[in-house]
Amino acid sequence: MTREYRQRAYVPPKGAVDLLLIRHGETQAAVPGKSFPMKDGHGDPALHPNGEAQARAVGERLKGERLAAIYVTTLQRTHQTAAPLVAHLGLEPVTEPDLREVCLGDWDGEYRIRAANNDPTFQRARDGQEWGEIPGAETTAALHTRVRAGLMRIAERHSDQRVAAFVHGGVIGAAVAMACGAEPFAFNNAANGSINRLVIHGGRMTVMGFNDCAHLG
Repeated sequence: MTREYRQRAYVPPKGAVDLLLIRHGETQAAVPGKSFPMKDGHGDPALHPNGEAQARAVGERLKGERLAAIYVTTLQRTHQTAAPLVAHLGLEPVTEPDLREVCLGDWDGEYRIRAANNDPTFQRARDGQEWGEIPGAETTAALHTRVRAGLMRIAERHSDQRVAAFVHGGVIGAAVAMACGAEPFAFNNAANGSINRLVIHGGRMTVMGFNDCAHLG
């Protein structure tokens, strides 16, 4: 009898962490002349009502998952987005500071305004894929270094487990770009409330999903 070799569903390798990276919900709008509250050098806006709805949708989507842990960053928007899922699963969130958003230096609180108005410095940052073009901002290399460190710490703690981390658009962009070997800004467009999936094993990151928004309607 001839042996058959069937296609099989993907299973993470032994010892890997199956990591869901969830972007926080939409935050309060930026208003010219009005600053966001600051935390550790970062703007720290709360969720917009639309972001709160996105958070609830994430909670509903993932409440049936067997998660070993839920991670958040130092910024309140990730805590608020995680809250519905935390309530469903009864897990205490763990803070991973290295997965906080890219530091935007002098532009923190007005980045969206400058980007919308196509500020020349924004154009240089985008075209050169270098956050450091923004005055006082973190460099792209520095962002990638700390994001990788944060991801690897999670991987070391959660062998053969699935976990969720509520993070930021710049962090998701950095993580997926590193995993793919892509240009640094190639994945900087993950939607608010989107679910993204990495499998990390032995220092290698594999992208299993990007910008899943099926739960957002």
